[in-house]
Amino acid sequence: MKKTLVSALTTALVVGAASTTFAAANPFSDVPADHWAYDAVSQLAADGVIEGYGDTTFRGNQNITRYEMAQMIAKAMAKSDVSAADKALIDKLAAEFSDELNNLGVRVSNLERNADMVKWNGKAEYTYYSHRNKDVNTKTNDDQLLFRLEPSAEVNSHWHVNARLDASTDLAKDSADVNREHGKDSKQDTDVTLKRVWAQGNYDNFQVKLGKFAQIDSDSIFDTSFSGAEVQFGNKVTFTAGAGRQNMDNDSDFTQQFKVGEKTANYQYAGLGYADGKFVGGVDYHHLNSDTFNYAVKGNNKANVEDNANIWLAKAAYRFDKTNALNGFYANNTSADDFDKAWSAQYSYKGAEAENKGTWGAWAAYRYLGQNTDLFSTFDVILAGQKGWEVGANYAPFKNIVATLRYGNGKDLATDNDIENLFGRVEVFF
Repeated sequence: MKKTLVSALTTALVVGAASTTFAAANPFSDVPADHWAYDAVSQLAADGVIEGYGDTTFRGNQNITRYEMAQMIAKAMAKSDVSAADKALIDKLAAEFSDELNNLGVRVSNLERNADMVKWNGKAEYTYYSHRNKDVNTKTNDDQLLFRLEPSAEVNSHWHVNARLDASTDLAKDSADVNREHGKDSKQDTDVTLKRVWAQGNYDNFQVKLGKFAQIDSDSIFDTSFSGAEVQFGNKVTFTAGAGRQNMDNDSDFTQQFKVGEKTANYQYAGLGYADGKFVGGVDYHHLNSDTFNYAVKGNNKANVEDNANIWLAKAAYRFDKTNALNGFYANNTSADDFDKAWSAQYSYKGAEAENKGTWGAWAAYRYLGQNTDLFSTFDVILAGQKGWEVGANYAPFKNIVATLRYGNGKDLATDNDIENLFGRVEVFF
């Protein structure tokens, strides 16, 4: 029985779900088509434990809502004559949909709710890149292999502990890259490194994080992690604030260089976000203080030495339908004299989904990434200190495998030299 066998219980529920698909706790939101619960429900139906809508069918090929899923699970929980395997499936489903079951008046025991308390996700990743400065005829090539583990452990109904561990190696040399020599601008870390570890508490309209984790704007100019605390308030409109310490040494992803003084910055940020249906947007502020920033300047002038970075960022994304979307951001570091702006605009068509074999996507973007603002860049072929066009595509040839290609062509902001960059990656998720 296919995952898409189940459908909406009533038209009213489907209409109610249309405006709330982003609310994970909303009982009227659809369970994604790739969710493991479909396989579990199909197995229970095959075993005669779940009876669908009472007429032994699941009615068509539409997705089911969380409320409907909970109703089926509640009926299954009421049965006593089930096999051990089916009981394990029911317990796992009850833990996943405990909030919806509680709304139905079905009590989920602590044992059921905490089923599978520790979960492991991860991936193996191969990456190739080629960075070329066409005017001075220089080229840097490298290929890298990354192994990543991301465990998550449930502490109680509100708190989880999460982590990320990374290890990588250089395939061209078949060796470690302790001194970061492979490819010259390689940023590999050959040790098994604890990149992130944090405790997270989720409440009705409040969230708190404590530890080392990714901050806001990690999808643009802050693709790194910091050590500290973050709080978030709200639902559709959110306010987020964080404070702590930011590593800006050579072993971080920092795009600048410290010449003297402290290499770790005091760091605070705050952001106001809005998400409703097809639109997501926000305005954020980042402040870093340390001895000292060595900001790049135009021409041959001496670098601008400054103790602070004060960065404002505005971002927005709009999804027109299931296949077409736009997103972009604009950022400005008011403490820098030159190269103080970073912005990007991207159009995306579809997108590869690791869970669904044969899915694919493509995009085109223009990026201007001033190196004094784009401090921890997330982009692969238009790099910090460059501007230009990017085109790319991704494809899922098999389930849980995604291949990505990117091509960038533009200019170096400091020298005006022509640049051309290539990027390829294959990710195997587990």
